[in-house]
Amino acid sequence: MKTLSSRRHYYLARIGVLLIMIALIAGMEGCLFPPSSQDLQIRTWYDLEAIRDNLSGHHTLMNDLDSTTAGYEELASPTANEGKGWYPIVGAADAPSFTGTFDGQGYEIRDLFVNLPGMGNVGLFSILGEEGRIEDVGVVNANVNSTAYIGCLVGINLGTVSNSYSTGSVRGAWFSGGLVGYNHGTVSNSYSTGNVTSNDFAGGLAGGNSGTVGNSYATGGVAGSDYTGGLVGTNNGTVANCYSVGNVTGNSRIGGLVGYNEGTVSNSFWDVQTSGRATSSGGTGKTTAQMRNIATFSAWNIIAVANSSVRNSDYIRNIVNNTTYPFLSWQPV
Repeated sequence: MKTLSSRRHYYLARIGVLLIMIALIAGMEGCLFPPSSQDLQIRTWYDLEAIRDNLSGHHTLMNDLDSTTAGYEELASPTANEGKGWYPIVGAADAPSFTGTFDGQGYEIRDLFVNLPGMGNVGLFSILGEEGRIEDVGVVNANVNSTAYIGCLVGINLGTVSNSYSTGSVRGAWFSGGLVGYNHGTVSNSYSTGNVTSNDFAGGLAGGNSGTVGNSYATGGVAGSDYTGGLVGTNNGTVANCYSVGNVTGNSRIGGLVGYNEGTVSNSFWDVQTSGRATSSGGTGKTTAQMRNIATFSAWNIIAVANSSVRNSDYIRNIVNNTTYPFLSWQPV
């Protein structure tokens, strides 16, 4: 009982620090953010870099960015910034959040490299503020290494992330997620297939959640020590209509879907066979065959389609019955 109590105090202390941070950030946004100087059309890594000076603007990705796009070597490659790679999009110390909108238009940001050990709030974006929105973008083949609050897309989300996805790998000490390090806002209609490795608070989609995660999933492997889940490491918010299938390993507070839960988990599932986990702090375990059967997801907005290249966009989810796991109707084929 002594060990259980100490673990709980550790968890609550970490969450307490985060919530204090969130309160300070939210309080600063309304009075300290300068107005956006311009809205940007993003065609190169240099354009993406320019968002730092336009944190409340409305920006649009106009094409894929990858290792062949102008600015990659200087800004986002393994040799950029003396081997540190990309610095997350963040403003001044007194106003760090991105509060504008970033519309990816279905394009991808590929080959992102971040190596910032000792730093927190790390991803393509550092902190997404309460009024911020990121949508319709993929962060593909990312390699992100830092200490705390780490995700391929966003370190800490206070705003809204929708119709977005990530692939690659994330490594950190705590609150590490495939897409978002810690979610205190909303993540919807999104997914991650990347692998996550973290000491504590590791999740295939998000390391921790005190907001809302809905209609989302994770398929990557998750390796942690404590508070580790296939979808979310720790949850004291809401998880609804989600699933995970990745292998999950760790020492304590380990779950196929959620490692540690004090919130609400509804209509959500994990694959007990591929995860290697018979239990979870939230959700319902199913066999691989059941996870590929539309009957399992009767409470979802889902329809069966003939094959994975055929999409019915009238529904949030599609499935090739008895063949595939559910997939989002908008996601790339």
